[in-house]
Amino acid sequence: MNTFQLSWKNLRYKPLSTLLILVLFSLGVGLISLLLLVENQLRENFEKNLAGVNLVVGAKGSPLQLILSSMYHIDAPTGNITLKEARPFLNPKHPFIDQAIPISLGDNHKGYRLVGTSQEILKLYNAKVGSGKVWERNFEVNIGANVAKELNMNIGDEFKSSHGFVDEVDMKHDHAQAFKVVGILAPTGSVIDQLLLTTTQSFWLVHEHGEEEHHEEGEEDHEHGAEHEHDHDDNEYSDHKQDDHAHTDEHHDHEDGDHEHHDQSDDHDHEAASNAIPKPIFEENDSAEITSLLIKFKALNFQTLNMQRNINENTDLQAATPAIEIARLYTLMGAGEQVLRIMAIVIIFVAGLSIFISLYSSLKERKYELALMRVMGAAQRKLFFLVITEGMLLALIGFVIGTLLSHLGMQLLASFMKDAYRYSFTAFQFLPQEWFLLMGALLFGFIAAVIPAIQASRTDISETLTQG
Repeated sequence: MNTFQLSWKNLRYKPLSTLLILVLFSLGVGLISLLLLVENQLRENFEKNLAGVNLVVGAKGSPLQLILSSMYHIDAPTGNITLKEARPFLNPKHPFIDQAIPISLGDNHKGYRLVGTSQEILKLYNAKVGSGKVWERNFEVNIGANVAKELNMNIGDEFKSSHGFVDEVDMKHDHAQAFKVVGILAPTGSVIDQLLLTTTQSFWLVHEHGEEEHHEEGEEDHEHGAEHEHDHDDNEYSDHKQDDHAHTDEHHDHEDGDHEHHDQSDDHDHEAASNAIPKPIFEENDSAEITSLLIKFKALNFQTLNMQRNINENTDLQAATPAIEIARLYTLMGAGEQVLRIMAIVIIFVAGLSIFISLYSSLKERKYELALMRVMGAAQRKLFFLVITEGMLLALIGFVIGTLLSHLGMQLLASFMKDAYRYSFTAFQFLPQEWFLLMGALLFGFIAAVIPAIQASRTDISETLTQG
C-alpha cells in the first residue's frame, strides 16, 4: 500500500473530524475564489464599456450616477439638459472634441433600454450590424445581440416602447407610432449588446405625441364643463337668446370645421415626421432636450483636462470623467471586499489550525502503528511524508470543494445580475489567480502538518513497543 492510499485510509478513520476540516477549508477557499470571480468580471465589464469616452456631460447631480446611467445603463439619469446648453459641444468644428454623442433615456421595451442617439455610437463600441441595416429614419431601431436573443426579435418586428426602465403594461406608449427593427447588431461583449438604438428625434416624437394626447383630453374635459354650464344658462335665459344661439351655432360649426382640418393637418405632419430622415441634432430647436453627451477628445492637453472643471464651475451642466468615477466606485466596493477577504483568510487559518490539532492529537493513537511501520522497514522520511500527505490531501479536497462552491455561487449571482442589470456574468471562467489559490492552499496544508510529521518521524520504536 503506497503513501497516498494509507493517508486516505487514515483520514477516513475519523470522518467527523475530517468533515469539519473540509467544511471550514472549503468555505474559506470558496469565498476567496468567489470574490476573485466577481471582481474580475466586474472590472472586465466596466473597463470594456469605458469605450474611450473622456467626459460625460449631463444635468447636475451625482457624477457617478451620471456615468452609470449614460454609459453602463444600470441607474436612473440625473435629469435632462436642453439642446441650447449642449449645442457648443455638438459643434462639428469644435477645436478639442472629436465626438459628442447625444444620449436620450427614459423608455424601455420589456426591460431593455431604448436609447435615442446617433450612429456614431456604433463606432464608439466598435459595433457592426450583423443582419439588416443601420437605422436612418425615425422609428427605425437597431437592437443589440442580447436583446435579439432574449426577446426572440427579428428584422421587421414592431413594438411600442414603455415609459421608464421597468416593463409595465400601464406605462406603454399605446398612442405612439410603433418602432420597427431594421438591424440586429453583431455581439460585442459590451453594453451595446443589451440596448435598442434609434434616433433622438424618435424619442421626442413619442413623448410629444403623448403630451398632445394629454393636452387634448384636458381640453375635452374643459369644453364638456363649459357646455354643461352653457346649457344651464340656456334654460334660464332661453326666451331672450334664441337668435344669439343660432348665430353662435353657425359660428361653432365653422370653427369645428377649421379644427378638424387643423387636426388632420397635424396628423399628416406627424406621420411625415415619423417616417423622415432626421436632420442633424445640431440643427434642432434650442428647447429640445437630451439626457447627456458622451465626449471623446481629439487629444489630451491642458484645455481638455480643464474642461470638466470649467463646465462644473461656469455652467448649469455637470461633467464627469468615467475613469475617475469608476475608480471611486472600486474604492467604495473595495472596503467591503477587503472585509470579506479577511474573513475568508481567518476561516482558512482556523481550518489549518484544525488540521494541525487533528493530526497532532491522532499521533498518540497511532504511535504503535507508526512503530510497527518502522520495524517493518519504513524509514523516518516515509512517516514524515505520510503525515504531510494527509495534511495536503485535506487542503486539496477542501480547495476542490471550495472552488466548486464558488463557481456555483457565481452561476446564481450571474442569473440575478442578468435579470436585474442585463449584464452577462459567467460561472465558467477559471482565473490564473485560482492556480495561486491552489498553491496557497497546499502550502497551508503543508505548514499545518509539518510539526505532527516531524513528531511522527521521531517515533521511538523500542519505547513505543514496550508500552504497547
